[in-house]
Amino acid sequence: MAPKTISIRQRLAARTRRGLHSAVHLGWDWIRRQGEITPHTPGRRKFAHLGEGACIGFPVGAIYGEPWISIGDHTLVGTHCTISAGFVPGLDLGPEVIVRIGRSCSLGRGTHIVGHQSIEIGDDVFTGPNVYITDQNHSYGDPDMPIGRQWPENNPVRIGDGCWIGTGAIILPGTRLGRNVAVAGGAVVRGEFPDHAVIGGVPAKVLRSFDAESGWQPPLRGNDPAILEELAAMSMDGLEGLQILQDRLREETKLREEERLRVEDRGREPL
Repeated sequence: MAPKTISIRQRLAARTRRGLHSAVHLGWDWIRRQGEITPHTPGRRKFAHLGEGACIGFPVGAIYGEPWISIGDHTLVGTHCTISAGFVPGLDLGPEVIVRIGRSCSLGRGTHIVGHQSIEIGDDVFTGPNVYITDQNHSYGDPDMPIGRQWPENNPVRIGDGCWIGTGAIILPGTRLGRNVAVAGGAVVRGEFPDHAVIGGVPAKVLRSFDAESGWQPPLRGNDPAILEELAAMSMDGLEGLQILQDRLREETKLREEERLRVEDRGREPL
């Protein structure tokens, strides 16, 4: 069978599609860069504070009540994130900052922070995508009135330095997380939790905790804590540090796979 020939028209159409594809993606990258809110763009003026090196990705979610929102230096806010103070734009919420986000934080794509009284997020706090944090909830005490029309209740939220909040976790009013608390993905959190704890579940409870004398209980599996600290430090050194982290994780995965194969080979050896 003779090879199928491609007409000049088909070649031109394919070249045009490739050109349009590249143009659309280059254009969207340019739009995203221009739409970011940083300390060097006009949008910074609305906020109580937007620190040096901070960046709110574009497209943004619903952001309003900016005069009562403070974001620290080098904090990165992902795309489609909502950060709000008050019920709607235009309200006078008083003299105090309501939503305070510390330095060097990273908020995952689609995260919602909805403040009415006080939400305080410490330094070096990381969240996965679609985390929800609020200091207000509806009350339901009156059985004859729709819940959505009953007067809401506020309770301040405090998230300590160094916490990690997993994908889809919900932080409810009244939550106080200590320092370096790891929150499992999908957890529903309310109440007070100590420093250096791992929490998860619905409702969330302590799954693992750290004691200065006995260490982690139950004991950690896998990487030594010193190695984990080294990896965490590398991840804060910009793109170069992240590349070192990526290369090291890939190498450790390869070594673990080689060890697994050696164990399997020993198990197949004849007795």
